Formats: sequence, structure tokens, C-alpha cells
Amino acid sequence: MRPLLPSLAVLALALTACERKAEETSGPAPVPEAQASPSDAAIASAGAAVDAVTTPAAGEQGGTDQWRKVANAEDQDRIARLDTAWTSALKEADVEYGAMIDAKGMLLVPRAALPGNLQPGPGTYRCRTIKVGSMDGKGLAYVEYPWFKCSVELTPGGDLILTKTTGSQRTRGLLYPDAADPNRLIFIGAQAWGMDEKGFPTYGQMPERDQVGVFERIGADRWRLVVPFPKQESKLDVLELKK
Repeated sequence: MRPLLPSLAVLALALTACERKAEETSGPAPVPEAQASPSDAAIASAGAAVDAVTTPAAGEQGGTDQWRKVANAEDQDRIARLDTAWTSALKEADVEYGAMIDAKGMLLVPRAALPGNLQPGPGTYRCRTIKVGSMDGKGLAYVEYPWFKCSVELTPGGDLILTKTTGSQRTRGLLYPDAADPNRLIFIGAQAWGMDEKGFPTYGQMPERDQVGVFERIGADRWRLVVPFPKQESKLDVLELKK
């Protein structure tokens, strides 16, 4: 069975020129997305998935519509601690960046999920990442990136795939229904880092790349992916998606 149809930057650092071309920017200049590079051995062990674009295929990630059968126990715990991530991240960032947070409206309101139309249709979307709170309490408590591009794909097997296709931190994964909450979907995927990688590791191949989050609709043709306690940089990542 398949899944249902299924981040002011505060420093004046610039994105690389090639990423800025044809991209719409808004707000203060962002800091660059991290471009950490894995070791050659790590890439080799991940296989061809990080060397070539992953081709969508029927029945990805086990061919199940039950996300708990795919996500490991540690990542299931991240989802369970979503409210804690929101509270901790916003409390830290609000000290200096409260106005920035308020200006984002429902995007950075914890309980803003709307019912219905949870599944964005296949196509190309505008998307941006806002990172809230610092993972270790020493980094930036709020980082806002400009708009990049995302896509939504529907495979012949019924898998709904969300991909951030541009930027130095790109992500790709499946959206699953959540029996515990009809107003959200669960995202399970993995990141590509830097500009040299052309594809994506699959979930579980490179644990430091894995991402899980909650996908919600927060307005007309507007969604967000909330990643609690990501493995790099922040306490909470929010990817805004809109037409």
C-alpha cells in the first residue's frame, strides 16, 4: 500500500551568485545555507543516490502508507516532541527577533494547521526555510533564507514526494498520512548538501542527513514543513511552501 496522494538572516553575508539568479528574495540578507561536505567514504557508502538524481518510483521507502513503519525510533521521538521544539525555539528567538517572528504571521504559530487540502498538487512551488533557535544555544537564534524552488511529485504508485530542488541544503522525502491527526501529514526524507551533489541519499542511508517533520496547510495554497530538533544548526526548521 502506498502513501495517500498523497527557516533576517542577521549577518550581511550573501548567497552565492549562482543561487541568487532567478530567485526571488525578501527581507534582510540571509546567511548562506550550510554547505557541509561528507567524507569520500561516506558518499561511497551511500551509493549512487548521492551521485545521480533519484528517480521517483512506485513503492518508495517500503511501499507503505504507515510512517511509523519507515521512521526509526529516534525520529518518531522527534515528531512526538514537536510541541517542545516549538516552545524552546520560539522562546530563544523571541528575545531578539520577536518582531521578525510576529511578521511571519501564521507561518510561525505553533497551532496554525488548517483542515482540508493537506496535499499540494503536483508541480513547482516557491519555498523558503526559516531556522528558529540554535541547536547548541551558541549559534544564531533566527535565520531566514530567501525563496528557492520546491516541487511536489506523485509517482505511479501513489507516493507523494516533496523536494527542495535549489539551494545548498536540499531535501527530498515522502509525505504520509497521520492516523493520529487528520490535519497533518508526516514527512520522512533526507538532505543533499553543497552544490556538487546532484541527487539525494534515501532515508536511513546516511543518518546525519535524515529529516522528519510535520507537513500542514496554513492558508490558501500555502503549506509548511516543520522539522523538530533537526540534526544540524537549529532547534526548529520551517519550510514554507506556496504557489
